Amino acid sequence: MATQWTVDRYHSEIGFSVKHLMIATVRGKFESFTLDVTSDAPDFSDAYIGFLAEVSSINTGIEARDNHLRSDDFFAAEKHPQIFFKSKRIAAKGDGTLAVTGDLTIRGVTKTVELTAEFGGTMVDPYGATKAGFDIHGKILRSDFGLTWNAATETGGVVVSDEVKLSMSIQLQKA
Repeated sequence: MATQWTVDRYHSEIGFSVKHLMIATVRGKFESFTLDVTSDAPDFSDAYIGFLAEVSSINTGIEARDNHLRSDDFFAAEKHPQIFFKSKRIAAKGDGTLAVTGDLTIRGVTKTVELTAEFGGTMVDPYGATKAGFDIHGKILRSDFGLTWNAATETGGVVVSDEVKLSMSIQLQKA
């Protein structure tokens, strides 16, 4: 029988980073998200993952920048209020590493992406709940999802890089 897992919101973070002016890194995260996982295998190699993030919850620490990211220049949050990920395949690569392939939908555009998940193991917490931990990384091109706003600098560079690095630290709790 498949085991259901839900995200432990107190010990999880969905983050991203992007180069600004190609010389500095800006980081952000989504404050509101859900994550559901179903798995039979102890190493989660057979898992199904469903993820949803609320675009309105984007937080880079600068309100004006967050509002710009919610605008039609970037995520178009009013028209596309959520980001979705649904796994298609998970493969164990050894040493607790999993290749997670799935469909990512941003701004109404769906693309298949591959993420790398490092499985930290399972543990029973002091309250008797079974937890599982993962660090997940990947890269996407924002232009693949219709996030194409940019501006040129006087030296010919760009304000925002196309590549976005994804970095998630996830703790699941057995339902």
